[in-house]
Amino acid sequence: MNKKQSYYFQTDLITLFILFVCVSLLAIYNAQQLEQYESGNFVIKQIIWFAVGALLVAAMQYLDLEQLYKGSLYVYITGIVVLIILLVSPESIAKPVNGAKSWFTLPGLSLQPGEFAKITTILYLSRLITLHKEKYHVSNLKTDSLLLLKLVITVAIPVLLILEQPDFGTAMVYLFILGMMIILSGISWKIITSLIVVVGAAGGALLGFIIKFPTLANELLGIEAYQINRILTWFDPTQTTSDANWHFDRAHMALGSGQLFGKGLNGVQVYYSEAQTDFIFSVIGESFGFIGSALVIFLYFLLLYKLVTLGLSIYKYSPFASYYSFGFLSLILIHVFQNIGMTLGIMPITGIPLLLISYGGSSVLSTMIGLGVIYRISVEQTIQNDYLFK
Repeated sequence: MNKKQSYYFQTDLITLFILFVCVSLLAIYNAQQLEQYESGNFVIKQIIWFAVGALLVAAMQYLDLEQLYKGSLYVYITGIVVLIILLVSPESIAKPVNGAKSWFTLPGLSLQPGEFAKITTILYLSRLITLHKEKYHVSNLKTDSLLLLKLVITVAIPVLLILEQPDFGTAMVYLFILGMMIILSGISWKIITSLIVVVGAAGGALLGFIIKFPTLANELLGIEAYQINRILTWFDPTQTTSDANWHFDRAHMALGSGQLFGKGLNGVQVYYSEAQTDFIFSVIGESFGFIGSALVIFLYFLLLYKLVTLGLSIYKYSPFASYYSFGFLSLILIHVFQNIGMTLGIMPITGIPLLLISYGGSSVLSTMIGLGVIYRISVEQTIQNDYLFK
């Protein structure tokens, strides 16, 4: 292997990817023992998704950071257009699933555009911040307010389209990413603090209204009954007998029954729906116990640590790459916190997968595309450091 080839061999990222694949396949294999579906072998399908994702990562190494920077606007627009096409598509190719029109359902293939649009939105947000910083070297309240408006509008477009599906869980992910990018963009803390107060007050008032007047929330705000039940169950599981309450009980039962070391392969006994997707962490807890669950969380910590160090070190070479690294970090962080949090009962139940572990073509491929950009950034950082010390 010559020196140029060695730049493209990022051992830490490759090792993390292999470990996540192993955890995912073991967890999905155990989830299959519940025999919820008769649609084939989920492990084989997940292997195929990971293989396609790995090819996408390899293909993306032919793009440099400048090309990604210039192309970010076009991929963002493409993501928005696809979301619009989804909403206007007939049910023959966009069949509603669990009350939400979030998927293109083609023969033998289902894809969720909202997952891919997360990556395109992060790319364009990173470009927006970089361009703004280049134009306004000295910031003030006026320039910071302008940047805030740009970021909000950029995220509001896909969020409104996703709420039309409706998919509140995915919309929440976009809003979290927006919040992280606002903080990282260097906007004045006077503006950020005011924004936090306003958003917090509005969010608190909305939650209070839903809890106190669930019927009015359904009639006036259009919030579905099952979504209201999820919120009520989150605040007080003893007050409802909804499907969400049942999921909480089963998830806790599965986690608790795993105890310290788990039941091992083929040892899953607690039945609950969506085990291989939304509640994959419960499968891990039951199968491999507290030790296995802790190791999975530590694996995510290593990935987040890599993203932090990469984002900090690449900033002097490419602010765009740095902002993207932290944007992608926020995507991983909210998915992990929300998915594990809803399993533990500290967050409301949403259809948010545990990225790189949960079964699903859209989540795997979109995450792998995001990782492909991260891999390219890591390669570029290695090249720049090598030149620096020559």
